[in-house]
Amino acid sequence: MSKYISKKSFFQGNEIKRKPITKNINVVDLVDNYFNAYNSSRLKEGCKLFTEKMLKGNTTVGLSITGALTPAGLGGTCIIPLMKAGFIDWIVTTGANIYHDTHFSIGHKLHSSTPFHDDTVLRKNGIIRIYDIIFDEEVLYSTDKFFREIVKLQEFQKEMGTSELHYLLGKYVYEREKLLKIETPSLLSAAYMYKVPIYTSSPGDSSLGMNIARTAFEGNAIRIDVLSDVNETAAIVLDAKKNRDGSAVIILGGGSPKNFILQTEPQIQEVFGIEEKGHDYFFQITDARPDTGGLSGATPSEAVSWGKIDSNKLPDSVVCYMDTTIALPILTSYAMAKRKPRSLKKLYEKRFEMLEFLKRESLKVKKNF
Repeated sequence: MSKYISKKSFFQGNEIKRKPITKNINVVDLVDNYFNAYNSSRLKEGCKLFTEKMLKGNTTVGLSITGALTPAGLGGTCIIPLMKAGFIDWIVTTGANIYHDTHFSIGHKLHSSTPFHDDTVLRKNGIIRIYDIIFDEEVLYSTDKFFREIVKLQEFQKEMGTSELHYLLGKYVYEREKLLKIETPSLLSAAYMYKVPIYTSSPGDSSLGMNIARTAFEGNAIRIDVLSDVNETAAIVLDAKKNRDGSAVIILGGGSPKNFILQTEPQIQEVFGIEEKGHDYFFQITDARPDTGGLSGATPSEAVSWGKIDSNKLPDSVVCYMDTTIALPILTSYAMAKRKPRSLKKLYEKRFEMLEFLKRESLKVKKNF
């Protein structure tokens, strides 16, 4: 016999009303009162999850970034304000987002345009296109040279993880911004100023990695230690789960950075054998379908089967199927309006301390694993 369920229990959501939108409506009012169905409602759920749970207390918030977001200006307009406010504590991104964000910091310009150019004509005129963004090819050559000259310096002549690489690069980008009187920092300089560790899951897969590879080919001693990144990120999450108020992830797009930020829990549980349950909060903005089997579209419930998401916290998981360039500015504005800044965790400075904690916890289970 089926269990009786009260009809009233189905009507827990807000009543949909048709109050006309007024001019100059603020973002909080727009999201809370007018995003009532479909993906606007999922975005509202994500905004509330972020501001009411992820940012509550001392939860550690990680962000993964894919797609060409920084060429569209979203580094400076959205991600940097979130870092400065203490709303983002660590980041996994493609190298391309770091590389292209640096264009602005060394005095170059990118322009909004149209996606309907004749690309053979653009090529003949030395113009690069990222969908409807265009810029002169000299922007690439100048940025390439900038990074190659930096990594030839003595402090780069060693093996290091990408968090250290980005922190050191950020110091020089920060100095260039000061010299050029550029007010809005880049991802690299913000990571340096706010001590937010930034990781690249595939460091060779970008123009930044390509230029580092050239210097190594020419005799530079710089080497990227990707294995240290795997353990550092796992240490950040273990610290969040054991010593703070939990771990939250915001995923922009999908791809390799999504896997890298989520694999921290299998690294803790499956590989180190430490008893854990997965990330506590999950919010993804994506346009990828789940039925093709790709990770970018994989749902939070699928992640539960891997131990990536705590099954008990599955209700605190939201997926919004929307263009990130639309959703992220709304999420950022909503969060800045709803929450006061948090104290910066400065996790970059705590990397070795967290790694030692990971080591101690793993030694407890080593005999039985």
